[in-house]
Amino acid sequence: MQVIPLGGLGEIGKNMTAVRQESGIILVDAGMAFPDEEMPGIDLVLPDFSYLREHADELKGIVLTHGHEDHVGAVPYLLREFNVPVYATKLTLGLLRSKLQEFGIKKGDLREIKAGDTQNLGGFGLEFINVNHSIPDAVAIAIRTRAGLIVFSGDYKIDLTPTEGDPMDLARLAALGSEGVLAYFGDSTNSERPGYVPSERVVSETLNRVFEDAEGRIIVASFASHIHRVQQVVEAAKRHGRLVGVTGRSMIRNVDIARELGYLDLPQAMYVNQRDVNKVPDSDIVVLMTGSQGEPLAALSRVANGTHRTIEVGEDDTVVIAAHPIPGNERGVSRTINNLMKRGAQVCYSPLMPVHVSGHGAKEEQKIVLSLLKPRYLVPVHGEFRHLYHHSKTGMSVGIPEENIFILENGAGVEFNNGNAKRMKPVEAGMFLVDGGGLADDSESVIRERQQLAEDGMFIVVARINGQTGQLLGPPDVISRGFVNPQGANGLVEESINVVGKTLERTAKQRLTDWGELKNAIRKDLSGFLSQKTRKRPIILPLIVEV
Repeated sequence: MQVIPLGGLGEIGKNMTAVRQESGIILVDAGMAFPDEEMPGIDLVLPDFSYLREHADELKGIVLTHGHEDHVGAVPYLLREFNVPVYATKLTLGLLRSKLQEFGIKKGDLREIKAGDTQNLGGFGLEFINVNHSIPDAVAIAIRTRAGLIVFSGDYKIDLTPTEGDPMDLARLAALGSEGVLAYFGDSTNSERPGYVPSERVVSETLNRVFEDAEGRIIVASFASHIHRVQQVVEAAKRHGRLVGVTGRSMIRNVDIARELGYLDLPQAMYVNQRDVNKVPDSDIVVLMTGSQGEPLAALSRVANGTHRTIEVGEDDTVVIAAHPIPGNERGVSRTINNLMKRGAQVCYSPLMPVHVSGHGAKEEQKIVLSLLKPRYLVPVHGEFRHLYHHSKTGMSVGIPEENIFILENGAGVEFNNGNAKRMKPVEAGMFLVDGGGLADDSESVIRERQQLAEDGMFIVVARINGQTGQLLGPPDVISRGFVNPQGANGLVEESINVVGKTLERTAKQRLTDWGELKNAIRKDLSGFLSQKTRKRPIILPLIVEV
């Protein structure tokens, strides 16, 4: 039996793991990640599907642990290519079904399960175990394979006083540990954090204090899928006599889904459509919106920039950012907070006050799970290298031998045979970028060119030549964008024109009529000249006009 992480290791997001044996392959989760500042113009980042395409006939289905984008965001893209069943809990399927409709996938083979259920999928025995996370209906997954029992924690924390549902099923984890767990694939996100993560009820207490003190409008920014947090805001609004407005496409969609499925208790009498938010007195409303991660196009960022169509903030308003920044988003969140404060708003955020608690277990919670499961092998997952490293140290502290702990990279799997484990030869496991709704054909090339444009700009050369002789008809035109200012270039443009002229004179003598080779000659000569003069390498775009 082989377990091959295709995403989620050495990074935050795009979690996806293939489990393979003779009977076939199943996927545990299929998530996406958000682009960082080094990916200009990119919308989403997906795992590389190459390995799955190579073994398409073996893929039996997809099993999801919960409904967050970093675990389900790639499913619509997968279902475009692979017609396989998807197993998930009720809320997870509700959120996924809405995404599939956006992609024009009217019918998917979506199979609802709940914590405590068992299933057989492609020769794998599946068992779903209740865990606590920052979204309802999260589960861990125990998988019985021909090589032994393995457990995927999904994202979890141990919350003994959850705001919704039952506490994590520690008794079932202990029973699995007594049965014998071959390998545990555990959430590492908070492995650096000592102690325990506080209960969600801490946030409820903080929100009540915010509502008591606020005189004007309250705005709460959260992940659209953080239904627990939305319910906490609704409960505070009930206590303090406020209506609840909802704005932002994903927030409206997820609130409607959660209400319809019974995961959110928001009476219609309290619910205010985004078009009517400004009709309610500021002291009588709280507005839920997206943008807790400083995303430039999200509702809160537009409010902070003063570009939102209907909502403005002022001195009497209170803004609550109910989420921690995902690694890489710190600058965007800081910029949003600063802009809100410049407009006079009171901004509540962590660590200023406990308006958010993590949904991922800290070290002591990881120790509890490891002690209950007693796995022979530990594979830390879900996190950057430092998170995986610290999780491995926690594993050693509870008695797992160092040689039985595997810190892996995406594509580098583990093979289990007769109770033993060894590293596999890596498979292809990069990333695909979603650019304008479609997959970029060459992700690395696209990003490299955009970074080059951002750093060094573009130099466009327009040359008119005789189509018969290749002779240059007049001086070339040069257009610089983001490279140098032609007015202050100290003759650089004129010198560049001379370089291009000499190149064309040389190619004309060679009677070079292949315009592709001619452009390459211009690009090569001009690139060398500009690099020598400016120590920059702009993208050079030669345009040949044949006369």
